[in-house]
Amino acid sequence: MIDVARALKTASTTGDIRFGLEQTRKSLKSGEAKLVVVASNCPARDELATAGTVKTYMFPGTNVELGAACGKPYAISALAIVRPGDSNILSLL
Repeated sequence: MIDVARALKTASTTGDIRFGLEQTRKSLKSGEAKLVVVASNCPARDELATAGTVKTYMFPGTNVELGAACGKPYAISALAIVRPGDSNILSLL
């Protein structure tokens, strides 16, 4: 089992992540996203869960907890992993 918080933090520092609902939608539309992570209280949770062929991981915490897991001082309701960097986050697939 992977440590999701650690994998997210590593991906955010060494990889390419699109933070936020609008950026996540754009990444899905353009086909860049390899994995989408959605907070439990994301307003577009159901929309993102069924969007396209990209795997979606439902983060068990809130948007504040997702932001903290990524090492950011703000809430993040959704994010798209474009390049995982040194992280093993794509093993959630």
